Amino acid sequence: MLEYYLPIKHLHITAATLSLAFFAVRAWWSVREAPLLQQRWVKVAPHLIDTSLLVLGVVLMVMLSMWPHQHPWLAAKLVALLAYIGLGTIAIKRGRTPRVRAVAALAAVATFAYMLGTAIRHSPLSWLA
Repeated sequence: MLEYYLPIKHLHITAATLSLAFFAVRAWWSVREAPLLQQRWVKVAPHLIDTSLLVLGVVLMVMLSMWPHQHPWLAAKLVALLAYIGLGTIAIKRGRTPRVRAVAALAAVATFAYMLGTAIRHSPLSWLA
């Protein structure tokens, strides 16, 4: 099973990159109140990308027998993921004004950067470790 580690890891990284890039585009459209945000493919694509990202992450976790209660950096990453999702919903659709959506989008991107740092540094201190 470990022979599939690198391809799965690279797919996970690719899905994360696509997720962030498409989030940034949708957040921009949300702040600009662009009608493109209402198209069906724009509503469906993030679910496909983010589901694959999550599934690949779980597969990696199981493959490596790494559990959040044993690895604080992984627990921190999962908590940050919940914050990212919450901020993302405010940035894309729940924020009442373009300014609120823009601030939530910036906070979501900062949270994503924190998650990236925890993954790379294997520390809840993220980039500060």
